[in-house]
Amino acid sequence: MQGSRIVALGHHQPAKVLTNHDLAGMVDTSDEWIRQRTGIVTRRIAEEETVTDLAASAAAKALAAAGLDPGEVDLVVVATCTAMDRCPSIGTQVAGRLGIPAAVGFDVNNGCAGFCTALATADHAVRAGAARYALVVGAERMSDVTDWTDRSTCVLLGDGAGAAVLGPDTSGRPDTAGRPGAHRPGVGPVVWGSDPTRGHAVRLDDGWRPHFRQEGQTVYRWATTALVPIAEEACRRAGLAPADLGAVVTHQANLRIIEALVDRLGATGAVVARDVVESGNTSAASVPLALAKLVERGEVSSGAPALLLGFGGGLSWAGQVVTCP
Repeated sequence: MQGSRIVALGHHQPAKVLTNHDLAGMVDTSDEWIRQRTGIVTRRIAEEETVTDLAASAAAKALAAAGLDPGEVDLVVVATCTAMDRCPSIGTQVAGRLGIPAAVGFDVNNGCAGFCTALATADHAVRAGAARYALVVGAERMSDVTDWTDRSTCVLLGDGAGAAVLGPDTSGRPDTAGRPGAHRPGVGPVVWGSDPTRGHAVRLDDGWRPHFRQEGQTVYRWATTALVPIAEEACRRAGLAPADLGAVVTHQANLRIIEALVDRLGATGAVVARDVVESGNTSAASVPLALAKLVERGEVSSGAPALLLGFGGGLSWAGQVVTCP
């Protein structure tokens, strides 16, 4: 059974920048308070762009970078929890925007773990021969579900999208340990799951007029303890140790969470994505957005192994090691 690999990446963010100082004029907060507790300095806010607009822009860039004709794409999966369109799915809308003629398209709603969940789903489809090339997108308009009167959550959220093109992996790349006949997959085996008994800790509530709610201390304790073994297991399944990683790209929830998690993981040689500082928490978009920026800026080299780890609403998680394009 063949594996899959990330062929190319793309990302898109709205033009409007909302700073901490801007927020200080809206609620009882300050730039110092936000930086100390979250590490966030700015975030992007969509004014006219929809979730489909954001997703399609990121996907178009990834498709162009891959050098593929739209007709070569068999599968489009969009991870989002903020799509206001129930049907048709954002996935099929993106396919239509890009002129992809007959791909299956659907959406995945697994909160902040959505992109890694969607990536694993597409990887399985490629491995099984159900698709040759797949387009996987994480896109969110979190500003639609932000309670702008709640200073504990409105400072966190931003809008954006990131995308990856997956294709067959025929490289035969050796694993990090150099074992004879062993190969490190372009997209490693996923480690995923959820703890629904604590699903209330990160959620969208109020039904058809949802707002983002979070129990910050609960999430911090869970993320900095329970997720470390999950990250270690993702590395183990990919045939390497945390010290072998070239990059770590976690969900961009909070800089304190990211740094504590990476420190406990022991990924001493890895470049760590800190896109939360300029983009805020973009839920399912945060992992592909951050990864695409690292690759675009040349901060992680082609062929380097990167741990992707999404976590949040549910409480859910999904993670895998991928080879950077």
